Amino acid sequence: MAAEIKPAVGGQRTTGDRKLTLLAKVEGFGDDVHDAVFIDGEDGIITASDDKSVRMWLRRDTGQFWPSVCHYMPSPTTCLFYHASSHRLFVGLDNGTVCEFHLATDYNRLSPVRDYLAHQARVTACLLCPTSEWTLSVSRDKTFQYHCTETGRRLGGHQTDAWCTAMQYDMTSKHVFVGDYSGLITMLKLDESGPTLITKLNGHTGSIGALSWDAVRQWLFSGSYDQNIIVWDIGGRQGTAYELQGHTAKILSLCYHAGSRQLLSASEDGSVVVWNMAASRRETPSWNESDVCQLCSKPFFWNLRAMYDNKQLGLNRQHHCRNCGRAVCDSCSSRRCTIPPLGFELPVRLCEPCFTTESAAGHTPLASIHEAKHRLVTAAIDGARLRYLTVGQDRLVKVWELAAASS
Repeated sequence: MAAEIKPAVGGQRTTGDRKLTLLAKVEGFGDDVHDAVFIDGEDGIITASDDKSVRMWLRRDTGQFWPSVCHYMPSPTTCLFYHASSHRLFVGLDNGTVCEFHLATDYNRLSPVRDYLAHQARVTACLLCPTSEWTLSVSRDKTFQYHCTETGRRLGGHQTDAWCTAMQYDMTSKHVFVGDYSGLITMLKLDESGPTLITKLNGHTGSIGALSWDAVRQWLFSGSYDQNIIVWDIGGRQGTAYELQGHTAKILSLCYHAGSRQLLSASEDGSVVVWNMAASRRETPSWNESDVCQLCSKPFFWNLRAMYDNKQLGLNRQHHCRNCGRAVCDSCSSRRCTIPPLGFELPVRLCEPCFTTESAAGHTPLASIHEAKHRLVTAAIDGARLRYLTVGQDRLVKVWELAAASS
């Protein structure tokens, strides 16, 4: 029976037109599931798991998913990419190999095409650029690599300083974004002669858990173990960055639906947040630094000279107002409030003047927070069918219906 996802604890801020409805559970795995993708144009999914298998599951008339193909690999399967129009499947392995397959039109046969000996360690993400006939991959061996799918020849690569954890690619500009375990995002320009380093985006304090790309507006979404999402305006080339905060655990998946301009983020604790990215938002303010509270002028604990002169001894810590960025003490920032235009869907610290202004504004929530009821590993979206799937640490894959958002 279908069941609607209930709001998560503390997630009472929900919008009625953005909800997820559970359609089915895919179970029966004998080992951990690392990745799953939809078979676009068909009511089915493909899974990769630690038992070295690639499985295709098709939905039957009963509403349940049954396996149509089970193909075993020489190493645990770690990530997937499926290109629907050409029926090509790319599978990353724990031993560093990327394997290309062709799916039969009836989805009952998986035919090997080519193996790419791309890496020396676990492949964490792979994808296909059909216009250039390139396959791109990143790995725990700290490298990005890309190969020609017509010849199998390696075209180039780039070494990072930490494990590569996520990747996104813009086919129009031929820029690739590689997220790593240190929290950096490396932006490279690709051509036949090799990659060129463009810049490194540094905004997270934790590892990059997921990346997603809006090809129309040229926005890059990055989710991190620091529980924050940053929206990078790459197309604007002005360094604009917006923050989205609605999670209380590591963010492991980001899925963007261009048609409705909804961003779905999923975190390790099982919460799923559906963000309205069509809404107008404000840029995150910079945090001020000061030796004294910028409201009451009390010195902070490291300002020994001011404490001695003012005879104000104590451990007065520095905090920051999330709305204006002022450096304030605890007593001047004891109030909490949500600020949806700034991406704060959970209550955050505000100074007294900002709390008065923001609480009186009566902001409408710009995201809905839900609970998938299993600790998540990753997630995927089928934009055409408005379907969403979550992969859990409980060896379950859940398929959801995503309601279309009204603007």
